[in-house]
Amino acid sequence: MPLSYRQHQILQFIQIHGRATNRDVVGGISGMSRATVARNVSTLFQHKLIRKTGKGRSVVYEPNYRNPLTRYIDTAHYFSVGPDERLGVKQHFDFDVFRYLGEILDRDDHTRLRRAGRDYQVRIPKLSPTIQRRERERHTIEFSWKSSQIEGNTYSLLDTETLLKESQEAPGHTREEAIMILNQKKALDYIYKKPEVFQRPTLHQIRSIHEVATKDLGIKSGFRQRPVGITGTRYHPLDNEHQIHDAMEKLVRTLKSIADPFSRALASILMISYIQPFEDGNKRTARLLGNAILASENYCMLSYRNVFVSQYKEATMLFYEQNSALLFKELFVEQFLFACDNYFRA
Repeated sequence: MPLSYRQHQILQFIQIHGRATNRDVVGGISGMSRATVARNVSTLFQHKLIRKTGKGRSVVYEPNYRNPLTRYIDTAHYFSVGPDERLGVKQHFDFDVFRYLGEILDRDDHTRLRRAGRDYQVRIPKLSPTIQRRERERHTIEFSWKSSQIEGNTYSLLDTETLLKESQEAPGHTREEAIMILNQKKALDYIYKKPEVFQRPTLHQIRSIHEVATKDLGIKSGFRQRPVGITGTRYHPLDNEHQIHDAMEKLVRTLKSIADPFSRALASILMISYIQPFEDGNKRTARLLGNAILASENYCMLSYRNVFVSQYKEATMLFYEQNSALLFKELFVEQFLFACDNYFRA
């Protein structure tokens, strides 16, 4: 539900503090009377964004979510202010998120994803080899274009098609832009060779995807050994190479423990982006790894074709700063349904 600015403030206050009374909110947010707080708290309670315990003046409000990674944040209000004005920003990596990665998708999400996935799996064998080859090429072009665009690449979709099909670079663009797109295709080809090996990806496989995706771009292979900053946020990824390695090992163990392939793919995309284990190319590697996991279970890979770049960045930023995966979960589900509906059809 869209929130008013006051409701957004109150909800964030309660989420940050874990629990609060009306008096706490009045004292913690300037410019709000007790009556205003009571009215807006009532609305938040009605919409099940908070829960309450106690009675009368002893009522205490708490955030209402099953999984802390799926707590609601009104993004319109959250991103209406600059990074230094946002409330409750988590500035450092939180290992606690690993506990909840397998439970981000709810029952409705699973139903929709499995239904679309089964339909895709049933129709693939009915397609001729020619159609399968054509559709794979189309998906590869569109993924390579969009994944690169998210990283700031200015190639158009038609330019990308010409590059990948005719090896012709677009005028007015840098050589690095062409290499980035070509590498995305090479990485998908690498995944297509033996998709089944990515059911439970290893550190070596993750590093291999990164190496293919970043080859000839001046990006050092292997886990980074120095700090990196992220534009537009106060979140700082891990800056200790031993902690980075520990986080990646924990991610591999966590992915092995998640039975559901959709949850596994979503967790891998979120966490490679969050850990930032490489010097550069982390989000590209994350999208490719998520697709590799889907392909390993014979599901359609995402192309992200109709994602707004700003939407993708906000969803990622919200996970960095608030550890809320709700927006990215919605993006992931929408893009899988879109992929199943738009690719590999006669």
